[in-house]
Amino acid sequence: MEHRFQQLSPHILIMHAEHETDRPVLAAITGERRTLLMDAGNSPGHAELFRQELAKRGIKPPELLVLTHWHWDHSFGLSAWQAPVIAHEGTAEALAGLSGRSWSDEDLAELVLTGILSEESVQHIRLEYGESREITVMKPDIVFSSNIAIDLGGVTCELSHVGGDHSADSCFLYIREDNVLFLGDALGPTIYGGPRRYSSTGFLKLLGLAYGYNAQWYVESHGVPMSLAEFRADLAPWERLARIVDVFGHNRERVVLELKDYLQLEELPADLLQGVEYFMAGSK
Repeated sequence: MEHRFQQLSPHILIMHAEHETDRPVLAAITGERRTLLMDAGNSPGHAELFRQELAKRGIKPPELLVLTHWHWDHSFGLSAWQAPVIAHEGTAEALAGLSGRSWSDEDLAELVLTGILSEESVQHIRLEYGESREITVMKPDIVFSSNIAIDLGGVTCELSHVGGDHSADSCFLYIREDNVLFLGDALGPTIYGGPRRYSSTGFLKLLGLAYGYNAQWYVESHGVPMSLAEFRADLAPWERLARIVDVFGHNRERVVLELKDYLQLEELPADLLQGVEYFMAGSK
């Protein structure tokens, strides 16, 4: 497996997402006084790869760590880092509910049954951890309710709770001096507790918040960094789809017709057809 690292901006090094075992983007933000890590990784093994790269580049180990949300792929690497963890109160509550589990096959099956995890997440956990599954769920050290600003020395990190369908505790992380916005998975659909779904109104609200930063770089946790122009172009069909659903609700036939007309296509691509189903599920 190839691991890709990128100096995204003067103060930010990222480790790109890897999809085989659902490893999200990790980022080290370095100021004059301290380094902050965004998200912990999906396992100690994932975390160790980034730690090695930081050491190789002479970047001091993170002295603070922030979580964008509680999901396993962002938080199960916490035990590998010796740094205070900052997270939203909803993240703290969710992680507290997962502590002390055995992570056996039976335990994983129960988590799927109760809607806490999905079968897809369980498959990724099995791939990442193998049969041993020595998973230590850790709780945050510092908890906030709305937003928190962290001064690293000439670099300011703003962690803001935004919520959304994907996870109610989702946060944006904005690096002010570098004009970089980390979106976590906030723009994603609900993935636990039933079929994947989007609220059109909620999605449009989050998109408006994201555009409002007018950032130089937009980074979604399972995607690649995009400029503002690239991000807007990539999200334009989804924004239009959400606006159509806002008007026509769960009238699937009309929604598809309107979107085809907007895109001037005879048939919608597979990802947008899937998106239609997500928004239909969210409009019921």
